[in-house]
Amino acid sequence: MLKRLPLSVLLVLAIAASASTWFYISHILKPQQIADAAAKHQPRGNLSDLYPRWLGARELLLRRRNPYSGEITREIQRGYYGRELDPSNPGDPKDQQGFAYPAYVVFLLAPTINLPFEAVQPAFRWLLIALTGASVLLWLYVLRDRSSCGTKCLFVILMLGWLPTVQGIRLQQLTLLVASLLAACGACLAAGWLALGGVLLALATIKPQLTWPIVLWLLVWAFSDWRARRRFVYAFAAMMVLLLIGAEIILPGWLRMFLEGIRQYHQYTQNQSVLVWLFGVVVGRIAEVLGVAACASVLWQLRREPASGPAFGRSFALVMALTVAIVPMFAPYNQVLLAPAILAVALGNRPVLPAIRVARMVGAVVILWPFVATIALAAGFFWITPELRVRLWPVPFYTNFMIPIFAFALSLLDGWLAPKA
Repeated sequence: MLKRLPLSVLLVLAIAASASTWFYISHILKPQQIADAAAKHQPRGNLSDLYPRWLGARELLLRRRNPYSGEITREIQRGYYGRELDPSNPGDPKDQQGFAYPAYVVFLLAPTINLPFEAVQPAFRWLLIALTGASVLLWLYVLRDRSSCGTKCLFVILMLGWLPTVQGIRLQQLTLLVASLLAACGACLAAGWLALGGVLLALATIKPQLTWPIVLWLLVWAFSDWRARRRFVYAFAAMMVLLLIGAEIILPGWLRMFLEGIRQYHQYTQNQSVLVWLFGVVVGRIAEVLGVAACASVLWQLRREPASGPAFGRSFALVMALTVAIVPMFAPYNQVLLAPAILAVALGNRPVLPAIRVARMVGAVVILWPFVATIALAAGFFWITPELRVRLWPVPFYTNFMIPIFAFALSLLDGWLAPKA
């Protein structure tokens, strides 16, 4: 039915839907979080996920202080939370906000370390908005989509108003930067710029837990046609060597400290994958293995596909969707990595079985649910009592754990059907 509407009407609806998400975050979710923190006596500072990395980079590059140290962690807490966390207070957050990133992330943040964070914070927010919007266009290029400029604009508007994206922008999450680097990497490979694609992929490893699946896949893809693709491997390896050696020079022994920081991070956050959270440890782990095996069987058939073809874009999207489903992190903002998978399924027009058509319709409802919920809450904001608002604020997150499952499953089906289409 939506396809029958004029593009101008769809653009207006997209703007309204995206605006409702920003309204929901600012006027419903944030006040609820402030009230909940006050009731539990929890601290609230700048709450910027950029801040721990920025402070660690500044202290390391300007003062040669170890960003992984307990002293820096306490300084981070004073800025991020407004005060140091009190281990004896059960109401305090569990996340210690330590510098749990590879040390070479400081090279990306180096241009900002001489600026006050009050100036860096809004600039980085606008940078994330620009990069996220551009990433949609890059993904469409990787997928070899030939939609009109108006349709591309529609996708950009929806992406910038999607709840995971808005949450990532408000929190200034580096996941959005990583997603943009991966989109740029895919676009460079699709354009034949293999060396630049390798460099961008190496830079994206500032969040290795989100990038190792795509790194593994692209290396398999490259080795499947070594003569034509070896420049990608050389550039990726050279950039990684530069990053690792550079980090070792400015902070000897950083890798050991980073691994210990990651261990502590998972210990106090107790993060789980989406599959484990939904189905429990045993069934969830089995589902992870089956998902990896099914994904590998599809990718193996696509390993020789040229980056200039749409099949390469679908393989990229499939690996990104698998990543969100299996990595031990389930924060909504990580779902920005699902963008290529969702776009690939939305743009697919091959004939499919009725059951698959129904699955796609259900998946569309699941993915679009945050828009539906935020529109309803925003429209009824002035008529909903504060008491009812407390009960209704989680509604946009109801499909949070189902979105990665449907995105991966539909992307997997798309990969299976592609050779037969």
